[in-house]
Amino acid sequence: MARAYLQGVEISASQFLDIFHHYDNDGNGYIEGKELQNFIKELQQARKQAGLELTEQMKAFVEEYEKNTDGKIGIVELVQILPTEENFLLFFRQQLQSCTEFMQAWRTYDADHSGYIEADELKNFLKDLLQQAKKPYDEKKLEEYTQTTLKIFDSNNDGKLCLSEMARLVHFLPQGVKMERKEFNKIFELYDKDRNGYMDENELDALLKDLCEKNKKVLEVNKIATYKSAIMALSDGGKLYRTELALVLCAEDI
Repeated sequence: MARAYLQGVEISASQFLDIFHHYDNDGNGYIEGKELQNFIKELQQARKQAGLELTEQMKAFVEEYEKNTDGKIGIVELVQILPTEENFLLFFRQQLQSCTEFMQAWRTYDADHSGYIEADELKNFLKDLLQQAKKPYDEKKLEEYTQTTLKIFDSNNDGKLCLSEMARLVHFLPQGVKMERKEFNKIFELYDKDRNGYMDENELDALLKDLCEKNKKVLEVNKIATYKSAIMALSDGGKLYRTELALVLCAEDI
């Protein structure tokens, strides 16, 4: 069925998710190697059978990856290639155009301050974004968007989104750095140089620079200012306490 969806002029959110899971055979979150080569081949065949030309995005994608056996793409890259209905993931990113807006949304929709946005909270979040952008929707479509977004970003399959999972929608927070509790506590104490129980902006800046140096493959030095602005939006009057920083950097609840 997923192959047939590739023939569509417009692909719904749920169809998009079916396509991704179909080609991500090993479930590691990427279409890569033979999976990617099969996807490219079947995409070309499906468009031809449907009498459709490859879009410019598809052509660029095929040109880049057709002979690149080491290539891989994630779900966010895929949504930029396929003619997904209203490009729904990109739409959400466009509606949250700054780290401040993202953090304000997080604070608003994590209504119980649990550190997570659960299904009902996520639904309200998406509903308000659609209304804000004056996009038409019905209850069925809203539920589809909610469930699809949850399935895409709920990396540990616990039925809710933590801050770092939610941040994949907008890329304002450092990705790929998740510490165990013991390591996180040690680092927090190391960079809380005045031992006052929170980090200020300068202490966070020093931490981020060192993290970027240590994790060059996943963190970009030129984005330190963006990372810092996003994380400090969680602070209380410029005081970034351990619990708030843990939402970004720690792999476990603290």
